Amino acid sequence: MPYFVDAPEVIPSAGNKPKIIQEFFGAARTGTDSLSVARMESPSGWVEPGQCPEFDEYTVVLKGLLRCRFQQSHVDVHAGQAILVEAGEWVQYSTPGPEGAVYVAVCRPAFTLDRAQRDEG
Repeated sequence: MPYFVDAPEVIPSAGNKPKIIQEFFGAARTGTDSLSVARMESPSGWVEPGQCPEFDEYTVVLKGLLRCRFQQSHVDVHAGQAILVEAGEWVQYSTPGPEGAVYVAVCRPAFTLDRAQRDEG
């Protein structure tokens, strides 16, 4: 049977500036534990704490630039590009470009704050 989502759940964000997180499927919106799908909109200059999540995160950038910083390097993901960050990989996301970024993130299993394992402070 189809499951229609009439509106996403807005999730509180982490980081130095406000970011809009709209979860369509996942632990918060639908009680789905196996997967989450969210649309993100981050302003220019946004940076979130680093994390070592317990989920694979598939990200497709729709607009702007998303920077993914790792222990020894970083990858800039531009509109029309995508990245997979596997579970257990330390990563810090930011949007350093002048227009920020709009992107879709799919997490497997679903995103939860406990599974994100964000850096303290």
